[in-house]
Amino acid sequence: MRQIFEAELKQVGDDLAEMSRLVEQAIVKAGTALLTADIELAQQVVAQDQAIDELERDLDERCVLLLAQQQPVATDLRVVVSALRISSSLERMGDLARHIAQVARGRYPRHAVSGDLEATFAQMNDAAVRVARRVTTLLTTRDLTVAHNIERDDDLLDTLHQDTFAALLGTTWSGTPQETVDVTLLGRYYERFGDHGESVARRMLYLVTGAFEEARP
Repeated sequence: MRQIFEAELKQVGDDLAEMSRLVEQAIVKAGTALLTADIELAQQVVAQDQAIDELERDLDERCVLLLAQQQPVATDLRVVVSALRISSSLERMGDLARHIAQVARGRYPRHAVSGDLEATFAQMNDAAVRVARRVTTLLTTRDLTVAHNIERDDDLLDTLHQDTFAALLGTTWSGTPQETVDVTLLGRYYERFGDHGESVARRMLYLVTGAFEEARP
């Protein structure tokens, strides 16, 4: 029975890593679609989000069965509970990548962001891609140094998010109402993407160390 349980736990870990790889692909494509007005990439992100959702449903069902049938305790229980929370964060990260792609698709053939803010969103996308890649690395290696790097990227996304507000409220902003809404929403999507990446990092810290770090202000 123990061997079967360990095999099931390994499958849960493999599924989380696969979800993370799909999220990584989604944010790369969504950012490229946003910055280059590539409608085909945007449509791919929207269509492929279903695969992330299906993985989350399957993984959550497996975790619930493990809780019901195996009644794990101590470290094993920590693994299962952490997997449930991490899968939820990964699914939300996939949704946020889809939202970015939908904005890009909705403004085609125009760019959703332009001018000075184009550079800001390029930086935001770079940081979000790093978060996604580091989450995948963290899930496969449990290297806590990677977890702390994710937190630093999330801090950068928070700062860049504030920069978008400063631009919108500045005297030089001349965008249309639609452009103002797009910038506001896109900034929020990227900022939340980083938050969910940090949530995964904190969950992995808890899984490895047994000490749960509270969310930072």
